[in-house]
Amino acid sequence: MKMHVDTAYRSLFKYGEELCGDNVRITRTEDSVFAVLADGLGSGVKANILSTLTSTIISTMLTEGAAMEQAVETIVSTLPICSVRKLAYSTFSVLQIKDTGEAYLAEFDNPACIFIRNGELMELEMTDKEYAGKTVYESRFTVFPGDVLALISDGVVYAGVGSILNFGWTWESVAEWLRKESLKEKSAPRLAAALSQAVKELYMDKPGDDSTVMVARISPRQVVNMFAGPPKNKDDDPKMVRDFMTSSGKKLICGGSSANIVARVLNRSIETSLDYVDPLIPPIATIQGIDLVTEGVLTLSRTVEILQEYLDHETDSFYFKKLDEKNGAAMLAKILLEECTTLNLFIGTAINPAHQNPGLPSDLSIKLKLIDKLCGLMERLGKRVTKKYY
Repeated sequence: MKMHVDTAYRSLFKYGEELCGDNVRITRTEDSVFAVLADGLGSGVKANILSTLTSTIISTMLTEGAAMEQAVETIVSTLPICSVRKLAYSTFSVLQIKDTGEAYLAEFDNPACIFIRNGELMELEMTDKEYAGKTVYESRFTVFPGDVLALISDGVVYAGVGSILNFGWTWESVAEWLRKESLKEKSAPRLAAALSQAVKELYMDKPGDDSTVMVARISPRQVVNMFAGPPKNKDDDPKMVRDFMTSSGKKLICGGSSANIVARVLNRSIETSLDYVDPLIPPIATIQGIDLVTEGVLTLSRTVEILQEYLDHETDSFYFKKLDEKNGAAMLAKILLEECTTLNLFIGTAINPAHQNPGLPSDLSIKLKLIDKLCGLMERLGKRVTKKYY
């Protein structure tokens, strides 16, 4: 069974600094996900340069098939020397997970990876190897759906030191907190945001060090199918509906015209909700056999904004409260963010005059533009996207 790796990370800057000395880089290949967390020496600009170089070099080389030894040797010979400490230093953690479940972990001077399965903390067998004078600890193991792994920088472990806690939070306390939280929160974005928020509170909103958490959650493939817009040729209505309904996975319909087509072809009724949870977003509807039916352009536009906000900002618990609201846009965004690994779009290309800006060429439908933007956001989130036009 092929698996999907849902990833999310959050960073807190050291208080008073404008740049983070930690850097996370996540790359995806056809059959693997590579996650690298690097922590540069010190803080601020120098640390940011060191960690960015480290994560970029390791990520690029490993995804291109290079060995860890080659990547470490390249880092040692590339990193600039600190003029004060006479060191070129950046710690790092590397996690590779294949869609078959095979996993590889390499750690150099970072806190150990936290590995949770079925609500229990798992211990990984590590072997040490010396590469270019650096001792790197490695492990090869197998992951299964539901497993949670977290890479953390040392700022997380030392949260609260000298203020709320004498010796900081400690790795054991972080691991126990994440173990308990993983029983309540299932998605990587929520776990990363919650852990980062806990670290921030321990530092009393003034982090004494750059603090980064990267959470990976393993899940089986979750397919979502979205029907968006009527086909250009009305005679294609039955074919488009048939392709949509025979595809395995969740079924979403975006747009009133789309809902009418599906209901007519399937000979099913549409029931529109009378609850206006948000006056700016039209209410949802229900059709038997369909998981979610929403209005078109207004809802889709707001959904795009919600996903964009997640990618472009340091989201917190307030963001997820908005995501849990019962309006069409939030419900659609929640499914796409947390319950989708593959998005199949069935896109009708008929132009609705109501969705058209008279200042644009006739082939640039506002709805089609929103769908293209949505696809770009989903790909940035690490989801697989396919498009079929009618």
